Amino acid sequence: MLKKITALFKKELMLSVSLIAAIASLFITPPSLRLLHDIDWKTLATLFMLLSVLEGFKKENIFRPLLQRTGRLSTIRGLTTFFVFSVFFSSMFVTNDVSLIIFVPLTIILFRAGKKEQYTVPVLVLENIAAVRGSLLTPFGSPQNLFLFSQSGLSAASFMFRMLPLWVVSAGLLFLFIQFMYRKDLKEKIIIEESDFSAPWEAEGRKRRIVYLTLFIIIIAAIVSRTRYWPVITVMVALALLIFDRKILIKTDYVLLLTFLCFFIFSSSIAANPAISDFLKSHVAENEYWWSILLSQLVSNVPASIILWPFTANITALLYGLDSAGLCSIIGSLASVINYRLYAREYPGRAMYFMKWFEIISLAFFAIVVIPQYFLGNSGLFR
Repeated sequence: MLKKITALFKKELMLSVSLIAAIASLFITPPSLRLLHDIDWKTLATLFMLLSVLEGFKKENIFRPLLQRTGRLSTIRGLTTFFVFSVFFSSMFVTNDVSLIIFVPLTIILFRAGKKEQYTVPVLVLENIAAVRGSLLTPFGSPQNLFLFSQSGLSAASFMFRMLPLWVVSAGLLFLFIQFMYRKDLKEKIIIEESDFSAPWEAEGRKRRIVYLTLFIIIIAAIVSRTRYWPVITVMVALALLIFDRKILIKTDYVLLLTFLCFFIFSSSIAANPAISDFLKSHVAENEYWWSILLSQLVSNVPASIILWPFTANITALLYGLDSAGLCSIIGSLASVINYRLYAREYPGRAMYFMKWFEIISLAFFAIVVIPQYFLGNSGLFR
């Protein structure tokens, strides 16, 4: 048993990091009932529902119509552009993590079918950037945006006005990055046979497909509406899966859920420590941009937003930093952790290869935007 546990933590790098951080934080701040209250159970419940239902999508090949359409794209650049900007625009409405959960598996399937797997990792990294930067425009595009929007009292129009310059520039940069990646042959072909990836729907699976589509619509509606009845919806989804396809509950990525839980324990414990709280009170105000970026590299941007918000004087700078932190490292954004995890499940043992390309491409993007964003966030225009 000990050998199996050791092997698991060697294989699951993100889980190991998050668990060590969570345990260390409990020594800094002894656990109490407040810790249970501070953990973002809604985010964990939503992620559980999405991971389970989308596992069902994969099993029942529900994305078959979309795969058929994208499979008709004839160039690798066209396919990449489609996926990257599908993530970019959809992340504004269904959140960045949901967008990646939907499109990353599709990307892997089609690039594998077209025998262009050498491009898979760079494209997934661009999709990660698209998720992080596309979602920043709307208050519900990411968990940290949703949290800060609800806390700040900003109107939706004011929020989007502050984020619009970053969103527009990011779209332009993503387009240029795609052109640069395929600069040697902008018309490089990709040939995808439908039989390689799109098995026909079986009649006996019709009921399950209807159930999964219905559950997915319910989950998205719950996210967008910010309903306070999410515990009821979570139980309802779990019961539906138990009744119609209980094996899916075994396949759900509980390692990812545990990783998120550990990060939330860490952030809640750190924020509850009086000494740390006093330190942040005297150092964060007017330095929100750099604090949000740096702290996110330790705990990711969602927990960082919870820690830093009470000490913030410039909400725009805080938003800019949190919505850029995912460009620096995988830990910087929970959406990046999801992207990494989806790839690692399909390609075991290639984690370091993914992380190498993630840092090269994302840091190049970050280097372009980091300084202009700092001056814009601290200018009088958006304060």
